[in-house]
Amino acid sequence: MKGPGLRAVSIDENKYPYKWRVLRWSTVVGINFFFFASYYFDIQILEGTLSASRFLGLHLADPYASFQVMLASKIVKTNLIIGLLTIGFLYLLIGGRSFCAWVCPYGLLSEIAGFFHKFVRKHGLIKLGNQTYGRETKYYFFFVSLFLSLITGYTGFEIFNPVGGLSRAIVFGPSVALFFIASMLGLEILISKRGWCRYLCPVAVPYIILGKFSPVKIKWKPENCTNCKECQKVCVVPFVLIDAVNKGIVEYVDSGECTRCGLCVDACNDAALGFEIKYLDKLI
Repeated sequence: MKGPGLRAVSIDENKYPYKWRVLRWSTVVGINFFFFASYYFDIQILEGTLSASRFLGLHLADPYASFQVMLASKIVKTNLIIGLLTIGFLYLLIGGRSFCAWVCPYGLLSEIAGFFHKFVRKHGLIKLGNQTYGRETKYYFFFVSLFLSLITGYTGFEIFNPVGGLSRAIVFGPSVALFFIASMLGLEILISKRGWCRYLCPVAVPYIILGKFSPVKIKWKPENCTNCKECQKVCVVPFVLIDAVNKGIVEYVDSGECTRCGLCVDACNDAALGFEIKYLDKLI
């Protein structure tokens, strides 16, 4: 982020506590373990998968999977609507794409693949570099796959969906979707770091829309910022922070693309970034 450069940051200060990363990884593993344990041990806490589930009997449904099912079946089921609205309200409150950082198991594998991508680039094992694509690509996938569900009567994309496929594999065991997941991770290591999450994933689209209006934001304090740009280097979707700077951000990162992963907060040595609840100061 750019700022007035009020103070210099010494090398000794350049420490990365990884607080938010550790908490986030633990949350992803814990949530997906409960999916597995509820099925395997029949403890009925978090039943189902990330596509559709029940938490202590409360219906939950991923928006993208719900739209596919309703368009393919031409039937609107009450439980599906309840699950859709529940998830929609939850992520409207906590930040739409926080699903990608704090719940999605593919997001965790993709983040780990990012370390391998950095390693192979550093050692000159790949020549393509880090390829980027239009961020609007995920919207094309989103609408095309929904249209195909409508005209074919099948939720065909779910066969290849890394999010739902990996969730089903965790709960019910391996499936053909794992081949696509492994291929995608290989492409992210060799060609495009975090390529699926940044540019391609249609599952993220409803959460991006919700995240735009969520009160949970990353807040920037320009008076602390020394313009080191460490936040942009670690951001899952770096164009979020770049756009914010270009638009002359004053306080909050308002983009719905922000995953609220906390990597930028961990990386900031200036105490210039942190989680805040927007509008709260106007209510109290």
